[in-house]
Amino acid sequence: MTLLLAGDLGGTKTLLALYRCEGDRLECITKERYSSAEWSGLGPMLRNFLKEHHPGDGQVDGACIAVAGPVQHGEAHITNLPWRLDQRALAAECDIGALELVNDFAVLVYGLPHLTANQQVVLQEGEADPTGPIAILGAGTGLGMARGIHAAGHLIALPSEGGHREFAPRNADEILMLGWMRKELGLERLSIERVVSGRGLGLIFLWLLHCGGLEDINDLTQAALDWRQQPPGTPGRPDLPAMVAKRCSEGGVLSSRAVQLWLGAYGSAAGDLALQELASGGLWIGGGTAVKHLERLKSDAFLEPMRSKGRFRHFITGLPVKALVDPDAGLFSAACRARMLAECD
Repeated sequence: MTLLLAGDLGGTKTLLALYRCEGDRLECITKERYSSAEWSGLGPMLRNFLKEHHPGDGQVDGACIAVAGPVQHGEAHITNLPWRLDQRALAAECDIGALELVNDFAVLVYGLPHLTANQQVVLQEGEADPTGPIAILGAGTGLGMARGIHAAGHLIALPSEGGHREFAPRNADEILMLGWMRKELGLERLSIERVVSGRGLGLIFLWLLHCGGLEDINDLTQAALDWRQQPPGTPGRPDLPAMVAKRCSEGGVLSSRAVQLWLGAYGSAAGDLALQELASGGLWIGGGTAVKHLERLKSDAFLEPMRSKGRFRHFITGLPVKALVDPDAGLFSAACRARMLAECD
């Protein structure tokens, strides 16, 4: 039996778990949530977790910690925490055979080939090349992207900042929206994630209001104005993107239009990523909005812009496209990477 440690470290909370690996099967033995700010560093937290949940003499064979921030040369500085991490020092401090720090979005790549049917939902049927590149993008606070390639029999995850590519409008509406957003945000250039993210949905709704649209629920219009005036993190600030999505489900005309525009931009970005990476191994949609908008991601409002890639339409149409719906996908993927490290150690 192989014992693995998986972690998902963020500025607010950290999830740690022990997994048992027998053959190809991963089983979560125990899991605990920590408030990140209550600890002086990751090392003390890991030692406490192992003391509480693994008091025996057996060594943890492999560990992977997904971290909210970039990782370079095995070192990471966590966003919103005064922590600097070094994977070699952590492995020695906690007596772990092999430990790796991986960006918390890129780590998902390691879990994608091992997902079960209840961890994902098919958006488009297709035939995957088992040795082909894979890719994932996910709209949430921002727009995460990552890709994976196979080399020497191993999967390698490659982080990406593709969400910061410049937004390319596809039609007259998006051209007008681009100009308004640049002015509204005081920017010379507009990145894709300014549109394709939770905040982007709120901005699209504001733009439609600016164009003279009227929502038949007046309190939503007021919430939009309050959301615009209050900076992120302000106590009591309305969650405009969630309100727009809810009102869309209830038949709101302007909210429905905002969601349609957002889905079109999202689908186009997904197709662009699949082309850029030639993701013949498959494309996944993750992030915090995947479950919330699952039925909409199955619709032509998302899929048609994804497929509409000119001469490469046939390539995109033949790809398997799935939505990642497991809330513990980060931990599971970190465990998959830990298993790889244990096998190579």
